[in-house]
Amino acid sequence: MTDTTGALRRASIDQYDVLGHPPRLELTAIVELAAKVCGTPMATVNLITDTEQHQVAAYGFDAGICRREDSMCAAVLGQDTPLVVPDAREDVRFRDNPFVTGAIGSVRFYASHQLTSLDGVVIGTLCVFDDKPRTLDAEQVEALGTLAERVVDVLELSLRSRQLAQSNERLSSFAGRVSHDLKSPLTSVSMSLEMLRERLADDDQADDAVWLLERAINGSRRMASLIDEVLSYASLGGAMSAEPVDLGEVLGDVLSDLSGSLSGVEVSRGPLPTVVGDATQLRSVLQNLLDNASKYRHPTRPLAIAVSAARVDDTRVAVSVADNGLGVPAADRERVFEPRVRLSDDDRGSGIGLDTVRRVVQAHGGSIAISETPGGGATVTFELLV
Repeated sequence: MTDTTGALRRASIDQYDVLGHPPRLELTAIVELAAKVCGTPMATVNLITDTEQHQVAAYGFDAGICRREDSMCAAVLGQDTPLVVPDAREDVRFRDNPFVTGAIGSVRFYASHQLTSLDGVVIGTLCVFDDKPRTLDAEQVEALGTLAERVVDVLELSLRSRQLAQSNERLSSFAGRVSHDLKSPLTSVSMSLEMLRERLADDDQADDAVWLLERAINGSRRMASLIDEVLSYASLGGAMSAEPVDLGEVLGDVLSDLSGSLSGVEVSRGPLPTVVGDATQLRSVLQNLLDNASKYRHPTRPLAIAVSAARVDDTRVAVSVADNGLGVPAADRERVFEPRVRLSDDDRGSGIGLDTVRRVVQAHGGSIAISETPGGGATVTFELLV
């Protein structure tokens, strides 16, 4: 084996991040299945570096680490696979190996299949063994190869999941920086427009200019709101805490934040429970739902909102936000939770809010649905764990 091959193998093994960690349940299940399929009392997944053999999952014995020169698998790592040895004492490659002689073990039967990463690097083996001589039939040999492929699948899936989490973290960080960079000049523009509006307010000849300034100010506010929504949406990929959250306190904070848009609105609230979840993300759920109710009012009746909760069973509670606004047609009640979906062409919503709500509720192990409020309007009900 050349130094280059050893370096590639070590790099491939390191990317999977399994050395030095407890055995993964998926790998343990595979080695147990391999032993049962092959009729052997023991099986293991070996990852082999330039100096050591690491048994990262084992069945029938305790996994461990040994020197590379003592490893049976390392001795044949570069040979054709699969390898079946009925009695290792009669094989010149293994008869002096400490796993055969009794110094470490008393292996007689030995069979292995290479583990090859997606980039073509052999990183170790899936092997089965016994302290008695035996052999495998063709179906067992084929099954060993199939299970070796599944070992690599498990390692690759874990790697891709970590990469995706890192990508989401970078995306969230990028969204935060972009949000800051966009909002700073936007705030400056908005303040300048408002100052101009105040100076023109006393000029009777400046009606057209004031109207244009009002339009520009409203546009800048909508842009700022959209930036906040995009940042909140991106940050949902981050870690979620699981702590007791008093929804009554959360609702109080939300009503305080929305006091301007809900000015004069009748908001009735029943007792709300303490649930298990992330307070910041659950706050975004209530804030989005109440903000939506404010945006989509009915043109002929004053807006009224009711927030209530009811026990579903011993572990779940259903929270409802009901309004008497425009409502959501039955045919659109699933579609509105999809990203960037808006039911009208006006500028009242970005199409992000309800998808954010859905993602948060699902991340908390719950479900969400929309129904019609008796008398007209929309009722959004979501379930959470208590």
